[in-house]
Amino acid sequence: MAGQQFRKLAPPELVPMQSGGRHAPLPLAGPRYINRYLRPTVIAPDKKHTRERLIIALDVASAAEAVRLAEKLRGHVGLFKVGSQLFTAEGPVVARHLAALGEKVFLDLKFHDIPNTVRAAAREAARLGVTMLNVHASGGQKMMQAALEGSREGGSGRDRPLVLAVTVLTSLGSDELAEIGLNGGAEVAAVRLARLAQVAGLDGVVTSPREIETIRRACGPNFVVVTPGVRPATAAAHDQTRIATPEQAIRGGADYVVVGRPITAAADPVAAADVIVAEMERGGPQQAARST
Repeated sequence: MAGQQFRKLAPPELVPMQSGGRHAPLPLAGPRYINRYLRPTVIAPDKKHTRERLIIALDVASAAEAVRLAEKLRGHVGLFKVGSQLFTAEGPVVARHLAALGEKVFLDLKFHDIPNTVRAAAREAARLGVTMLNVHASGGQKMMQAALEGSREGGSGRDRPLVLAVTVLTSLGSDELAEIGLNGGAEVAAVRLARLAQVAGLDGVVTSPREIETIRRACGPNFVVVTPGVRPATAAAHDQTRIATPEQAIRGGADYVVVGRPITAAADPVAAADVIVAEMERGGPQQAARST
């Protein structure tokens, strides 16, 4: 598919009024902003680069802010992640429109419910045109299989999304895991859940940098590993405990890394993204990201 890029119709914070040459503020959110202020411009597809393995977390509160970030970062990253905050605030509008503009979208809603409900949710996610979606592996094998079936139904006539299982959240350390009855530490739990996801037929997992190598050994080289909790050595950890640098994550065997605040909160998000891509390249030989 030919790549596409955003084209600004006006400065990001101002839009010309119809008369007098004055400016009015952009709408705060919603599809009207996207439809009116962004238009796709087709460009030639690029050779796969390390940057295509970088996923940006659009963890913001409005469609307008998410689209401004996507507009700035187009061509500098591989996928845009729409998670719980943005989806709760705006619904599917951002995911649907970014996908329609040719962008790759990771729908990070971590479905965890009875199998029929998850199947229906995965079907609707696939119909949005997203590239990846995820579920909690702790929902069990039947639930994960239902997600896979739903993604196939929603992706009929085109490639289905990758379906990934979340193993253990990066915010959970040994004490928190013990509180919920998971003894033995994060690595033991993550590998057990990754193997269960593989048996269920899923494409891969979302797991912390600390468990990448162990999961690679347990599940093989073709099992997709997406890694959050990645940030430059100089960045704050915030609420994540099991973290690593971009170089460490790639060297460990990650196919994709997810980065949020170190890029989205930077004074220059594009420069911050380029620095992280450079760090990823130091992690090992360049390779095409699997299955996208």
